[in-house]
Amino acid sequence: MKYFFLLRIYFVGVIFVNAQKNTIPLYPEGVKCGNNLIAETDYDADGRIFKKVSDPEIWYYPSIKPTKTIDKAAVLVIPGGGYWGLWFDKEGVDVAKWLNRMGISAFVLKHRVPHWESQNCRSKVALMDAQRSIRIIRANAEKWGLDPDKIGVLGFSAGGHLASTLSTHHDNGLDLSELKIEKFSSRPDFSVLVYPVITMQNSPYTHMGTRKNLLGEIPSVESINYFSNELQVRQDTPPAILIHTDEDDGVPAENSIKYYLALRKFKIPAALHIWEGGPHGLGLAKNYEGSFKNWPNIVERWMIERNILPTL
Repeated sequence: MKYFFLLRIYFVGVIFVNAQKNTIPLYPEGVKCGNNLIAETDYDADGRIFKKVSDPEIWYYPSIKPTKTIDKAAVLVIPGGGYWGLWFDKEGVDVAKWLNRMGISAFVLKHRVPHWESQNCRSKVALMDAQRSIRIIRANAEKWGLDPDKIGVLGFSAGGHLASTLSTHHDNGLDLSELKIEKFSSRPDFSVLVYPVITMQNSPYTHMGTRKNLLGEIPSVESINYFSNELQVRQDTPPAILIHTDEDDGVPAENSIKYYLALRKFKIPAALHIWEGGPHGLGLAKNYEGSFKNWPNIVERWMIERNILPTL
């Protein structure tokens, strides 16, 4: 009995070590706007909830499905949590494994969480971490067998806000930076936004908890407008598919509608799917019996239509 117990400990240890090999720090040169927070993690029925994050990183999950092309698509996955926490398993690791089965390599972002940050850094750190993540993925595309022109972002709820912020506040590389990694573009090539927070305006559609955690109690008009991503769409904003439900009373579907209409204004390819039923925060909807559970299939077909995935 003791032998089997020790053997189990050994294999758990091996799995842990191997998992660590796929954990990539975002700032090996040192974290800008860093904090001294002691890491804090909560748990619920769906897994881990990261709250206080001082060492932002991406967790790399290589594709496990052979595809017809050598260079595969990659997706940066951003869990939701109202900028208070990161529902890392439900809207991160589980999603990465789903993407892997489609032949897509996934990177789950463990970014600094604005609620716990200082006033000076609160609104900056999550976007900084998302931009650096895309640069790292693109810089290592050849090594990891990825197509540098098929690097997307997928975000849920507040993670959808960060994904849409990344889509509207990117750059083509910082040529004047002394860091080589900063010279790579931070622009995602496509975005998948699942019940995303989009607007920060004073309206019944704004998720005020997310806004407060990102911008503080009394944000300036400038910061409200800057992070209202329906106002920030521009010609080079990437194509998007938006997933929402009418039943979502936490983050109303008007958030997705506003972003969709902004994309259409610039003639950027966009798809919008709104189901009647389904509460906020379902993730992959594995334990939900309504039709909303089909959204992953819809997204897969969209990726095929946009040549992100090869034709079945």
